[in-house]
Amino acid sequence: MVKQTAGRDQLGEFAPKFAELNDDVLFGQVWNREGKLSLKTRSILTVSALVSKGLIDSSLEAHMTNARKNGVTRDEMAEILTHLAFYAGWPNAWAAFRTAVEVYREDGGTDGGLFGLGEPNTAYARYFTGNSYLKPLTDPAETVFLANVTFEPGCRNHWHIHRAAEGGGQILLCTNGRGWYQEWGREARELLPGDVVYIPAGVKHWHGAARDSWFSHVALEAPGTDCSNEWLEAVDDAQYGTLR
Repeated sequence: MVKQTAGRDQLGEFAPKFAELNDDVLFGQVWNREGKLSLKTRSILTVSALVSKGLIDSSLEAHMTNARKNGVTRDEMAEILTHLAFYAGWPNAWAAFRTAVEVYREDGGTDGGLFGLGEPNTAYARYFTGNSYLKPLTDPAETVFLANVTFEPGCRNHWHIHRAAEGGGQILLCTNGRGWYQEWGREARELLPGDVVYIPAGVKHWHGAARDSWFSHVALEAPGTDCSNEWLEAVDDAQYGTLR
């Protein structure tokens, strides 16, 4: 949920009614109608409107920063501004790109981090919300299977369970960006480079990227007998949206 205090912080004494409308109506009500339009879509619309009007000021920087937090990737922002250039004017787009470069300056992970991006994870795409990429690191016919998995901002896999008659489970070695891991009935755990997650067989869970960051981890399939993966329902959008 969007909570805004900029109106009261900057204009609370000078224009209290305007501040109230800004914080409570525009951001408190309109922006929080996520059942009608997602925060990501609202961010894209707002940035497009500001660029089209030539408002390349602090408000654009603030809304572009929010767009990044709401899952608009660096590549998507570049494509949005390129498209807008033909409708809103080339100078407007140039000016907006200067802001975008600063907002997305530290945005990394699009190369897959330490082990590289690999290929689009099309074989399992139906079990993911958003786009993911897979780069196998070992041959499962020869040894324990290792793969580098990269999630775009906002991407996460569905709830799932690693099954095994004996042993089994999975280990995640986090290498790049910021992400989340959650077991059923427990609070989500933030994941950063260097974190290690052990997932025993039989535990319902999900993992993926934060809304504003690419995320990569190496997935290690723990040895076991009769191992399989049971895919379940998608992670609830509203539940995921509460994670910051």
